[in-house]
This record gives sequence, C-alpha cells and structure tokens, in this order.
Amino acid sequence: MFIDDTKIRLKAGDGGSGAVAFHREKYVASGGPDGGDG
Repeated sequence: MFIDDTKIRLKAGDGGSGAVAFHREKYVASGGPDGGDG
C-alpha cells in the first residue's frame, strides 16, 4: 500500500484599498453609488 503525503499553502490577497464607483447617466446629476446591494 502506498501513502501520499503533501502540504498545500494558500494565501488570499491583502485586501487593497478598495474601489469607489458612482453611477453616471446623461440626465442624472448625482447618480449615487454604482453597484448592487453587496
């Protein structure tokens, strides 16, 4: 019988500073935040 032994290391990103986006339309002066409910 053979037994395999392995180690896996995972690392996610460091988060970053995020992003800000605003909704823009031709006839809307202040569109508010862009995107969904999160």
